[in-house]
Parts: sequence; C-alpha cells; structure tokens
Amino acid sequence: MVSYNVIIGDTITKVILWIGGENSTLVHSVLGNRQFIILVVTLLVTLPLSLYKNIAKLGKWAFLSILLILFIMVASIIRLGTYIGEIPPTDDAWQFANYNLTQAIGIMAFAYMCHHNTFLIHSSLENPTQKRWGFVTHFSVMFAMAMCLILGIVGYASFTGNTQGDLMENYCSDDILMNIARVSFAITIMLTYPVECFVTREVVENAVFPTNPEAPMWRHITVTSTIVGLTAAVSMATDCLGIVLELNGVLAAAPLAYIIPAACVMRLRQEAVFSRRNIGPFLLMSFGILVAVAGFIMAVINLAEGSSCSHGKEPGYCRALDMNATQLAQERDKIEHKRKLALGIGGDKPPFVAFVDSIF
Repeated sequence: MVSYNVIIGDTITKVILWIGGENSTLVHSVLGNRQFIILVVTLLVTLPLSLYKNIAKLGKWAFLSILLILFIMVASIIRLGTYIGEIPPTDDAWQFANYNLTQAIGIMAFAYMCHHNTFLIHSSLENPTQKRWGFVTHFSVMFAMAMCLILGIVGYASFTGNTQGDLMENYCSDDILMNIARVSFAITIMLTYPVECFVTREVVENAVFPTNPEAPMWRHITVTSTIVGLTAAVSMATDCLGIVLELNGVLAAAPLAYIIPAACVMRLRQEAVFSRRNIGPFLLMSFGILVAVAGFIMAVINLAEGSSCSHGKEPGYCRALDMNATQLAQERDKIEHKRKLALGIGGDKPPFVAFVDSIF
C-alpha cells in the first residue's frame, strides 16, 4: 500500500509538470507537491473505495484496470522504437546478474504476492467451485506473468541501466503518449489499492477482535481510516519506489512466498525436519531465508552509500532527444515545404493529423 501511494505521488506530479509546461507557477504550487497529491487522492479516491465491506463491489473497477494496463503495455511498445535507437546502452547492460540479484528476487516475489487475497476473492465468487477457482487463479497469474515480462523487457530494452524502479519515471515529461499512460497507471494503482486494504483490515479484525462475527460500522470506518492514514503518512516520507519494493520484497514477500509455506508443510507432515519428504520444503525455506537476509543487507548497504532515486528530475537523455526531434522536424518541414511548392499547394495540417503526428 505504501508503494502504491509512492507511485501515485510520483506519477501525478509528473503529469502536473507536463500540464504546467513553461509555467513554473503551477509546477511549484501545491499541485506540484507529491505529499499534497497523495493526501488528496487518499481522501477522495482510495479511502472511499477502501470503505467498501464487500470486495466483490470492486469487480467493475478491476476490469477497467485491466484495460488500462493493456493500454500502458501498447504505449511502452510504441515508445520502444523511439528510445532503443536513441539511448546508448549502459556498460554491462546485458550481463545476466549482479550483486543485487537477491533484491530482484524479492521484488519479483512481491509482484506475484497474491496469497493473502485468496480467501477474500474466493468468498466473493458467485459459484466458488474448484473448477471456477482454478480458472480464476491460473488466468490471473498467467496474465500477470505476461504483463510483467512484456513491460519488464520493453522497459529495460529502452533504458538499460538507466531504468528506474518506477518505469514511468524514465519517460520524458513532454511525451504526450506516455503522459496519458501515466494517468492510466495512476488510475490503475488507485483501483488496486483497496484490495490490499481489504486484506490488511481483515487481518487486524481477526487479530484484535477475533470473537466478534462482524464489525459495527464505527469500528469498520475507524480501522480502515487508521490503516489508510498510516500508509499515506509513511509514503509521504519517501519518494524512492525502488527501496520500498526491495524492502517489501525481502521482508514481506520472501517469507510469504518461500519461508512460511514450506514451514507449514513440514509442520503438518509431523516428520523429522531432515526427513526425505521434507527435502524440498527445507530447500525452499532455506532459499527464502537467504533471499530475505542477503536482500535486506544489500538494501541497507545501498542506503548507507547514498543510493537514491531521481524522482522529479528530467532524465539527461530527454534533452538530447528534444534536440534530435527539433532538428528532424526542421528538416521534415523543409522537405514538406519544397514538396508543396513543387505541387503548388499549401495549407496547414488538419488538427487531428497534427495531434497524431505529435504522438508518433
């Protein structure tokens, strides 16, 4: 939930920068402040959606999120053709792995971390048969895998070592197509946030009020508001999505994905820890412990060395791309002007054609 708020703050402020353009008054106003944006979105969007009691009511918003994700994917693929030839790859850009491998594994585990949602989603199905549940889980995970692969490969191929934790931070602020994609991304995150809040609220209710079958409205509002308020406060304190994802991955996702399931299996079998049947679960649990410990140490080292994000800063290659685009436009205008003179025609492009040209 903290990472979602960080993305919302980073993404919308980038769009404000685009809307403001040369008008520095708007950029430096309260609308350009990420903390203010997080607060407004929390009060007007994520908190009201999180106050739902039934997760099934978020179904129509989930479909909209899928459509927006597909649009973001298409926009990133279109922009791959722009950046892959213009931005030189960084040194050792295509080596298989480096010392941050454990943090990457934690982030990937976090990306697929849906275990905590299963009970709520299963109970929201109209006819929760094993067949329907199997279709929902397999389709969802396969769709997530396809989107992660496509966006990850396209994003890294475009920017190599310059790739930020939030891919949208890599695109130039005056890119119309990617600014539309930023707005779509922000809306997707806003609609995903309540699902995580549902789970957190359920855990708090079961841990603190285990004997009450259903929370009264006042307690429901209080618990939800407290959860949303605390996550908003934490997210306002950092603008670095990378470190948030790393810590989430190594401290939360790795135990949930690798350590706890393996430990539960060994416990339920009630056999010796090093028995033959427990070899697989024991190796999985050991792998999870290694990822969690090593990833946490590397994240702390990166923080101690002053590793930081570049939120709000225009990437250096954007200036070079602007110069190249200006030169190309000038040459194209000269050629077009000569062609019109040769054909004896004139006039400007229709507005729609000019808009499409500005995007592509």
